[in-house]
Amino acid sequence: MSDFASALAGHLPGTWRSTQESFATFEDQFPRADQIWAYGSPGSALLDWHLEHAARLDGLAGQQLYVMPRPRYPHQFLVAPLKPEGVKPHHFRGVDEPHGIAVGDDPLRAAAAVARRVLPHYRRALDAVRDNARRQPDPPHRPAAPEVTEQLTLVWYPDGVVGAPYAKVPAPARTVLYGCYFQYSPHEAAFVLPASYGTAERALLLQRAVRLLTAQGIASTSATRPPPQLLRPARRWPCSARNRP
Repeated sequence: MSDFASALAGHLPGTWRSTQESFATFEDQFPRADQIWAYGSPGSALLDWHLEHAARLDGLAGQQLYVMPRPRYPHQFLVAPLKPEGVKPHHFRGVDEPHGIAVGDDPLRAAAAVARRVLPHYRRALDAVRDNARRQPDPPHRPAAPEVTEQLTLVWYPDGVVGAPYAKVPAPARTVLYGCYFQYSPHEAAFVLPASYGTAERALLLQRAVRLLTAQGIASTSATRPPPQLLRPARRWPCSARNRP
């Protein structure tokens, strides 16, 4: 293993240094398996077999390859890239993972295969990950909900209508309610969502209104519990501002 890895390093393009690694127990291999940056057999070999010996090849600009015996194939080895150090999980998003290959025990032929089939993909992936790290050092956390500046209480009335007295509706909320088919009823002095809409339509319109109100920092609460049928998932019914009175 050691002789092959050293000879392989000497035939790869550029300058590479080989470092022997030994695993006293099967479990000692697991941390290294997590660092393998290739799909398929290279990573699973460390998780499924006690290989005992392997080697790390260090090249220029932080490039690292891992060399290990190929289980069940006495005269073959697996060569795979290692994940770059100093980067975070979100830096790998959107990057095509490089791959490892199996090679024979002829170091010259193996080096030619690695140079042709592994290194180009590995370098492109490495550049992409480092570019992600430069552009977005920290994880992209989801933003917190907007700070609540207004509050709207919706009332479910005994006749099946849901709405709110006009005087209790914050001005920024009126456009949202209009867009979700609420109507202003002058003789009731209230915004109402008529019971003439079907159960599924009203459920979806209410869900949409609550989401849009929340996005504008308007908290919505219910003075009474809605009918059970409005708590069930509804089919799609988009809101629109086209039918404003």
